[in-house]
Amino acid sequence: MGQSVIVTGMVLNTMPISEYDKRITILTKERGKITAFARGARRPNSQLLAATNPFSFGEFELFEGKNSYNLSKATIHNYFRDLTLDVDAAYMGFYFLEFADYFCQENNDEKEMLKLLYQSMRALESPKLPNDLVRVAFELKAMTINGEGPSVFSCMHCHKTENLDYFSVWRGGIFCPECKHGQKTRQIHESTRYAMQYIISSKVEKLYTFQLSEEVLKELKKIMRDYLHTYVKHSFKSLQIIDELMLK
Repeated sequence: MGQSVIVTGMVLNTMPISEYDKRITILTKERGKITAFARGARRPNSQLLAATNPFSFGEFELFEGKNSYNLSKATIHNYFRDLTLDVDAAYMGFYFLEFADYFCQENNDEKEMLKLLYQSMRALESPKLPNDLVRVAFELKAMTINGEGPSVFSCMHCHKTENLDYFSVWRGGIFCPECKHGQKTRQIHESTRYAMQYIISSKVEKLYTFQLSEEVLKELKKIMRDYLHTYVKHSFKSLQIIDELMLK
């Protein structure tokens, strides 16, 4: 026998199924990433029409069947409608959703990733924060939450905590001047290291409370581009669109 469960989460993606139904993926606080069927959600008068769109954050009442979930009701606390009014911010948001969809798993503890998604969407809606800053902070924090973040608090060889000026993407961490020899490293700005340390160590709720100079942001973007290229063997469709928009 199935039972009704209520989960808190955000819709990562949605796919039409038959003429009137949808299949949605939700990142939940209680059960990690789940897939649910929303019967009749494509009908114009359906109460589930807007609730099953990407970015929708709230509580979802599901009927847990033998092999799948069926969505019966939703109470949405934030649709992030302002985000969808800005093309650049919207595609950045879709990239974050796609990133989470790729990394998160069912029945896994994904509370931190869900919090990161929510705070990142709020940050994208803020006119005070550049999208590129939100992007690098999201990428680095998401990799850290997933257990694949770089080591930036001490030299990877001697464990010294001072003069950490050389970063190695291929070793996944930082080196002091004495230990960098024989390693494939790039010298980085002290402020870039501080920014990485802050992003990695800060609570998600406090993540987007800093600014970076153009020089540091440019360097951090380059580091994260190379880092993801090295450790994430996946091509994100939304990222391709973002790159195309930047070329226009």
